[in-house]
Amino acid sequence: MSTARHLAPEISTQPDDWARAVDRVVDLGEVLPQTGERVATIGCGTSWFMGQAYAARRESLGLGETDAFAASEHRLARGYDRVVLISRSGTTTEVIEVLDRLTAAGTPTVAFVATAGTPIAEAADGLVLMDDVDEQSVVQTRFATTTLALLRASLGDDLSPAIEQAREILAQDVETALGAVADAEQVTFLGTDWTNGLATEAALKLRESAQFWSESYPAMEYRHGPISIAAPGRAVWAFGDVPTGLPEQVAATGAHFEHRDVDALAELVRVHRLCLVKAERAGLDPDAPRNLTRSIVLT
Repeated sequence: MSTARHLAPEISTQPDDWARAVDRVVDLGEVLPQTGERVATIGCGTSWFMGQAYAARRESLGLGETDAFAASEHRLARGYDRVVLISRSGTTTEVIEVLDRLTAAGTPTVAFVATAGTPIAEAADGLVLMDDVDEQSVVQTRFATTTLALLRASLGDDLSPAIEQAREILAQDVETALGAVADAEQVTFLGTDWTNGLATEAALKLRESAQFWSESYPAMEYRHGPISIAAPGRAVWAFGDVPTGLPEQVAATGAHFEHRDVDALAELVRVHRLCLVKAERAGLDPDAPRNLTRSIVLT
């Protein structure tokens, strides 16, 4: 049986973590990207997906062109005014290699890391140390969501609704919090605009923690092929805006359509709770996913 000694309590602190992060924005001043700057984000895995969410939100608010790259697939030669690096461990090989190139080129950088004194923390021009949300579980939850909460707050987003919604979700019993998705044999997550990154992250969390079949797509792309796997006993979980007619089309397949009118960051907390349920039912330890380590260090 899964004990989730670390993951469960780390999930539970998120609303308070976000509230503290919002309060930090005013003190970060010019460390964070400024309005009008051309910005890129770099990360791997979960950190990449948080960068995607931030980039889409920043650009949609008209605050400047913003791209999000996996560290191994960047296009930084296009030229950027500032690059945001996200790495919980501060030791991810691909991110270090990118940072070295940026430093040599004189491109300003700011790093979000959870561990001081690590290569990325030491080499970046600016540092946002997130040591209060570091994690012992290999699976990232609160570091990633708190980083995104801080970045969203820096854009002017009001995180108060998301914080209160997450608190409500954590206070609910499993049946109320998860409903029909708790028993789904497969879940496909959908997103639009900035919630695309969170939909992708949601699917990754279930694969990592519970070896569970989960996929993710932009909501309007779902009908261009992926809907073919929708069937009774499976679920489609939408973050953000839902395209007209999609719930009815999913219902026609016999699959469950899941959507709640809450901030997508709070919805991700519901996914974290689902991870715990699925891992326990599978007899897995979500703190130590198969084939994964806390940091990918290549030699």
